[in-house]
Amino acid sequence: MQGTVVGADSGIYTLVLDDGRRVEASLRGRLKMPSPKGDRIVIGDRVEVVEGQSGTVTIEALLTRRSAVVRRSAKDRGAKVVAANVDRLFAVVAVEPSPRAQLVDRLLVVAEANAIPSVLVLNKIDLPGAAEVTSFLTARYRALGYPVLAVSARAQLGLEGLRELLCDGTSALIGPSGVGKSTLLNAVEPGLQLRTGRVSRKHSSGRHTTVASRLIMLLCGGVVADTPGFSDVGLWDMEPAELDCCFPELRELKGSCRFRGCAHIEEPDCAVRAAVEEGRIDQDRYKSYVILRGEAEAAC
Repeated sequence: MQGTVVGADSGIYTLVLDDGRRVEASLRGRLKMPSPKGDRIVIGDRVEVVEGQSGTVTIEALLTRRSAVVRRSAKDRGAKVVAANVDRLFAVVAVEPSPRAQLVDRLLVVAEANAIPSVLVLNKIDLPGAAEVTSFLTARYRALGYPVLAVSARAQLGLEGLRELLCDGTSALIGPSGVGKSTLLNAVEPGLQLRTGRVSRKHSSGRHTTVASRLIMLLCGGVVADTPGFSDVGLWDMEPAELDCCFPELRELKGSCRFRGCAHIEEPDCAVRAAVEEGRIDQDRYKSYVILRGEAEAAC
């Protein structure tokens, strides 16, 4: 029998089986062992299960994923898959205070690396001083081909476009704590009543308000992966030479470099570095690439 993981909390997994039943399940012993591949069971996973005579359900095997959302701690090289089989990824940032460009790039690269279509969501556009940042980020990322939604959960601005996309397939909202992911979902579907937290005035950061992972079934038919907020996103299981494919502007030029497999760091006659010097590639975007390339090389 097979099913989909819709909730995970402290080793207890909530499944919706293919026959429609909602059950709680535990893992078979071998699946509890740490894995360097980051293949622990997460929300969105399709799994093989066995039901005992007493009614207990045990997850026996993890089925092949078509996509995964991964985070990696800055303290080590380990990876953590937080959601699987996602159709669309929403990279959510707050425009006030202005987000770090490298954070936005990291979120979008995760989607690119896993071939997940992504949308950049700029939240809190109603706050004082947000207009200039919103205009700048919208222009930068739309020019690269990314859909951008400028929204405000509090002021109910721009939510129709977000609601339309959320109602189609399975989505994941990722981004730092405090940017308003839960608040946005509450605004899109008020009946959810997801717990939210205030942003720290001292550190301009939010408290973690989502502590367990789950799939939220929207009334409109969409599914949303609700995961703990995170800001330190890294790449997992990626060859450094493949990273330039995750930056659209670098991907277009990589074939024009003098050397095949150019790292775009020190090689002569590099088309990418020439484009940076000429202003055709944003310097902050290139800096993000260099940093992530170093991280990918260190993880090998």
